[in-house]
Amino acid sequence: MTDTVTTPLIIAVPSKGRLQENTAKFFARAGLTVAQGRGARDYRGTIQEMPGVEIAFLSASEIVSQLANGNVHMGVTGEDLVRETLADADARMELLQPLGFGHANVVVAVPQAWIDVKTMADLEDVAASYRARRGERMRVATKYIHLTQRYFARTGVTDYRIVESLGATEGAPAAGQAELIVDITTTGATLRANALKILDDGVMLESQANLVASVKADWNDSTKKLARSLLARIAAEEDARTSREVRARIPYSASMYAQQAEELFKARAIFGTNSEVVTLVCPLERTPALADWLIMQGAKHVTVSALDYVFSAVNPLYEKLAKRIG
Repeated sequence: MTDTVTTPLIIAVPSKGRLQENTAKFFARAGLTVAQGRGARDYRGTIQEMPGVEIAFLSASEIVSQLANGNVHMGVTGEDLVRETLADADARMELLQPLGFGHANVVVAVPQAWIDVKTMADLEDVAASYRARRGERMRVATKYIHLTQRYFARTGVTDYRIVESLGATEGAPAAGQAELIVDITTTGATLRANALKILDDGVMLESQANLVASVKADWNDSTKKLARSLLARIAAEEDARTSREVRARIPYSASMYAQQAEELFKARAIFGTNSEVVTLVCPLERTPALADWLIMQGAKHVTVSALDYVFSAVNPLYEKLAKRIG
């Protein structure tokens, strides 16, 4: 008799653009196909390989609010939106895994003509001078109001006022609407084109797309089971992509070398029937050093193979979630 899934696991993903494409590729790497119902205008979908999982296609800002309210179990969204939207984000959700796309930094940028202004401490001096000369506070144009308030308070900048940006924020100083800006950037090219520079300590947040779980969602036995299976696939693909299988024949007991390889290279042993053959799963960046070491121990040849998945008894992503939802 099989278990019946009574409650769907709902995952919110971006509804359009590059973020939607990259999210679909992320799931595809783990062998999971995101299908969008009857087409691009359908805002509900499925993961074909996992009955019981429902996809909700939403805007990036909607994803954050739905996660915060517990209306979806997981979502893919940028950390910048999470931190800006919710002062208590860590209490309401868990950022399970950065996804490697959607990179952008939230930064403090000032006019390049401010030659002596390089740090947030310098900015406080400018703010005081601006107030003394003009009798008003220095203006900061931004869409990131809450991130700005928290960061400026943490760095001791207090004498300013926020001008909420409704258009292209980087153009506000040239238009006379503000003295400086807080904005998001990927390469800094647009800032430079507008004669702006990022302060040395002005990177407020290094953001990227994250797989985020809602703490407030309905986590029952069926949704936990689905989440465990989904996260096992994601963790297995991540482990495989960042590891290599290393095999060598050693003229002595393989178990002795396996233990040393774990200590020296963080490799994990997988034993076969031949006691002279050592099979290891090693972090990608340590693999050449491990191969050299095995040859020094007497191996004539060392083979290195790419892996599709590495499933483990311990699922780090689900354990992270389980600590929050019980």
